[in-house]
Amino acid sequence: MLNTIKHSTILKTIINSIAILLLFLSITLSISYGVTSIPLETVWNGIFSFDSSMTTHQIIQEIRIPRTLSAAFVGAFLAVSGAIMQGMTRNPLASPSIMGVTDGAALTLVIMLAFFPAISNLGLTFSSFLGAGLAVALIFFIGSFSTGGLTPVKLALAGVAIGTMLRSLSTILSLHFNLEKEVGFWLAGELSGTSWTSVQVLFISGIIGLPLAFFLARSITVLSLGEDMATNLGQNSILIKTLGILTILILTGAAVSVAGVVGFVGLIVPHITRFIMGTDYKWIIPSSAIFGALLLVLSDLVSRFISAPFETPVGAITSLVGVPFFLYLARNSGGGTK
Repeated sequence: MLNTIKHSTILKTIINSIAILLLFLSITLSISYGVTSIPLETVWNGIFSFDSSMTTHQIIQEIRIPRTLSAAFVGAFLAVSGAIMQGMTRNPLASPSIMGVTDGAALTLVIMLAFFPAISNLGLTFSSFLGAGLAVALIFFIGSFSTGGLTPVKLALAGVAIGTMLRSLSTILSLHFNLEKEVGFWLAGELSGTSWTSVQVLFISGIIGLPLAFFLARSITVLSLGEDMATNLGQNSILIKTLGILTILILTGAAVSVAGVVGFVGLIVPHITRFIMGTDYKWIIPSSAIFGALLLVLSDLVSRFISAPFETPVGAITSLVGVPFFLYLARNSGGGTK
């Protein structure tokens, strides 16, 4: 009876509605507070009655709003990607950062900056998609040769190992080509350099990736029950996994191209969402988008104050929560499947 009440449609709708309200509140606070705090009335006027002669209005329009919207998009994208990865692989440790996907995207960005410094933002975005794809292929290729098959923990260990190697290569290249400043932005996970161009890249990627994720939700629910169950129900698992990986690459590639390596959002949020919403991915995926956006907007807000007047990388904030969470999951997941 308790589970029935807990996972009822009405309760889920109420929880999501509250989360959306909290997201709007956090967005308002993010636009208002920073190194320079701006009164809410000025924020309102800066959005709806913009005056280019006012410095505060320029800060709101050109810095605060793009940064906050980027944080919301990136958080949503990483959380949805993590939910899809965990559902498809039945691996509680799967996420874009743990599985090395974000590190693969970051490495290709470093390569592009080193050898093609005049590359456009669009070019950087496409290169991050390519890097994410290569990382996924490499992890599954290496993990598949493990003794006893590709268990969830072995897949996670392969991801951590490959991710560490890719990040090391990024560091070596950045030092060799004197790109420490540019590359430090991506490797640390930062939102301070975002702009309206960043928002455009994320918006376009979201138009493609999020509807595809929602479309796959029912199939991922079936796939999360096991390959045999999916096959018996007549589902084309290869097609679903292919579309799922494509969705992950679109969302993760866009997120990394804008904010860099922001860790653990894709690990934490799907687990919290699954605990609240149950096992149906028709609820898990959209709820993960909401909670992921909320988490990263709040994390970005905290990053501005934790060592004020200097900013802490938002990736460091998410890692403070994510590392203990990962260790807890690793300890309790064992070596078998989910």
